[in-house]
Amino acid sequence: MTKKQIEATCEELVAPILSGRGFELVDVEYVKEGANYYLRVYADKEGGITIDDCVEVSRELSPKLDAYDEKMKDPYILEVSSPGLLRPLKKDKDFQRNLGKMLEIKLFRPLTDKGDKEFEAELKKFDDKTITVLFEDDTESVIERSNLALVRLAFDF
Repeated sequence: MTKKQIEATCEELVAPILSGRGFELVDVEYVKEGANYYLRVYADKEGGITIDDCVEVSRELSPKLDAYDEKMKDPYILEVSSPGLLRPLKKDKDFQRNLGKMLEIKLFRPLTDKGDKEFEAELKKFDDKTITVLFEDDTESVIERSNLALVRLAFDF
């Protein structure tokens, strides 16, 4: 199975588990870090997800994933967790929830010939191919979503 197939299979298996508990599926990722592969499920709910919630989901999901172990080339570590405050915005529902908010944006390619690939701006609107942001100087820019390396809420700590 490819990385995308593994993530899609996990998403299909975990979605009913989460919805049955009133949780939201934020993201699924399959990544290699060091010598290990990780299959991560990020879930959330109103008021935040707890460690006990994560344990319950993991216990229910793990046996369902076991049926696919032969198709997955490498052993992996299953992690179920909260996406945290600094979670990336990836899906339309993430952008919808954050309209009008300041975002930290990192691009694959510079936005202008000045080479600016990292900046903060307010999310004004989005569609399936672009996001429109407003800078502090009241200029707007339309950015292709395919150029977004990372988008998350901007926080001042």
